[in-house]
Amino acid sequence: MALVAWRVSWVLLLVHAALLGWGVLGLVEYFWPAAALGLQNAAFPPGTQFLHFASVLVTGAAFIAGYVTRWRFTAFATVTLYAVLATICFIETVDFGAFGGGPMRFLPMAAEYVTYTLLSLYLLRSPTMRARFGVARASSTR
Repeated sequence: MALVAWRVSWVLLLVHAALLGWGVLGLVEYFWPAAALGLQNAAFPPGTQFLHFASVLVTGAAFIAGYVTRWRFTAFATVTLYAVLATICFIETVDFGAFGGGPMRFLPMAAEYVTYTLLSLYLLRSPTMRARFGVARASSTR
């Protein structure tokens, strides 16, 4: 069981490293369009593009920094940032036709929401994550 938890921790680090990298590259392309990395979506206004990539970058950086330093609020900060990402996804999907527009656009959005929910549950309830961040289990009073 410990081996599985260790692997999940590494997967979380890799996922958040990918988010950090994607955010950095997205902002590079945002500020220097000549980079032409293909990450910008022409259907999104510039402010939305900036918020999208800045929030992706901050989410990745916050988790990695918190994981490395064992910051006790890492899980809560990361879950909050997932809520930010989910909100931006909603705006991009509903207002700007992300994922191709039409009714099928809601399937990728729903998959994203399910992913955020599962990651959040793991971060908040996993004994491995609770131990990593020094969060004690709440005692029940009956």
